[in-house]
Amino acid sequence: VQLQASGGGLVQAGGSLRLSCAASGRTFSSYGMAWFRQAPGKEREIVAAIDWRGLRTYYPDSVKGRFTISRDNAENTVYLQMNSLKPEDTAVYSCAATDQPIGLSDRQYDNWGQGTQVTVSS
Repeated sequence: VQLQASGGGLVQAGGSLRLSCAASGRTFSSYGMAWFRQAPGKEREIVAAIDWRGLRTYYPDSVKGRFTISRDNAENTVYLQMNSLKPEDTAVYSCAATDQPIGLSDRQYDNWGQGTQVTVSS
């Protein structure tokens, strides 16, 4: 599966952004999906994951209550709604696909899209 992320940009603290990840290729609905981010000098971290049916989600404490992952299998797209953004959310955000029902580690993901930059100003 090929992945194309979009929707990044510059936003003020407290603002919102919605990222999109369009998939093409093999059956999108059979993949667990996730969003990761990587800030300069920091390790890549997961910010949201969703299972292939869209019934199970996972968020780390750092974004829980502010970020929402969703998917539209008919449109082969996964979304990340980010609200109440903070300067520490600044990073390159990437979407990824796993052939497992859901994955919480980047080691479980074999398919990666290019990143999209999110910058939150204070």
